[in-house]
Amino acid sequence: MSVTRRDLLKFAGAAGALSMAPAFVRAQKLERAKVQIAVGGKALVYYLPLTIAEVKGFFKDEGLDVSIADFAGGSKALQAVVGGSADVVSGAFEHTLAMQGKGQMYRAFVLQGRAPMIGVGVSKKNMPNYKGPADLKGKKIGVTAPGSSTNMVVNFFLAKHGLKPSDVSIIGVGAGAGAVTALRSGQIDAISNTDPVVSMLELAGDIQTIVDTRTLKDTLDIFGGNMPAGCLYAPQKFVEANPNVVQALTNAMVRADKWIQKAGVDEIVKVVPESYLLGDPTVYKAAIAKSMEGLSPDGLIPDDGAATAVKALAAFSAEFDAGKIDPAKAWTNDFARRANEKYPNV
Repeated sequence: MSVTRRDLLKFAGAAGALSMAPAFVRAQKLERAKVQIAVGGKALVYYLPLTIAEVKGFFKDEGLDVSIADFAGGSKALQAVVGGSADVVSGAFEHTLAMQGKGQMYRAFVLQGRAPMIGVGVSKKNMPNYKGPADLKGKKIGVTAPGSSTNMVVNFFLAKHGLKPSDVSIIGVGAGAGAVTALRSGQIDAISNTDPVVSMLELAGDIQTIVDTRTLKDTLDIFGGNMPAGCLYAPQKFVEANPNVVQALTNAMVRADKWIQKAGVDEIVKVVPESYLLGDPTVYKAAIAKSMEGLSPDGLIPDDGAATAVKALAAFSAEFDAGKIDPAKAWTNDFARRANEKYPNV
């Protein structure tokens, strides 16, 4: 009697079929069950797959006991892993390259966002006569946290228009209601953030959006290639020492990526914490709709993504030496490919 792959998947839980199943189906013994993930702005759409994996129980399904520590921005989350208080970062892909430039090897292993999903807008109250990038000189720009991806997009935009980071003042305003308040109260003149913050300010008429990387088209126009964004990454030593844990994390995240694409806006709003809505479900729904294209459908990092990110970092950071970077060592799709084999349809 022939046994199909579907049969193996169906009966993999039974002892008889388990010995016949391919390696990706068989449960691997985890090196550890408890994992601490650090994230900078958990409620942002940028990190939606992380929340979905948590609230839908996908981490638990893989035998993991995951705790998530939320910080004001991606750079703060990275500091938690560097300092040893967390194991894995849910953060921007380019941090793996920046750390490699400092002699510290980190590797991204599953993608949450295939576009930065960051919007930069100028305050219509503080800058009603904005004409172009030159008008930003001397202004205060709010980012989630200095050094985070929201800061990096600002720097890249400035560099493309002949301005230096020192031409503006960068101020950390967080990633939620505090960021909205900072803009509306006039504490900052412009803002670089992700959804739902950007959509809330847009729909209320508070900002004029001048950079929008929520779509693939605008991302390609700005960066000249695919620019991977939110991902899970960890020190290379952690990946090597805990391959089954990394695979389990990836399995959960790939399921979350796929669930989001199938579920749609209304279902997503039903399962996320109420605090994510910032008091207005309509705005959150609009934010999800605008960002859907930028969310990864399968957790796979684009082949040209690392090279694009290297160019972007080199363009605005004088401290970043692209010649010392090996992009191939900053990422892997090995785990995501196996996760897609295990969960071809969610």
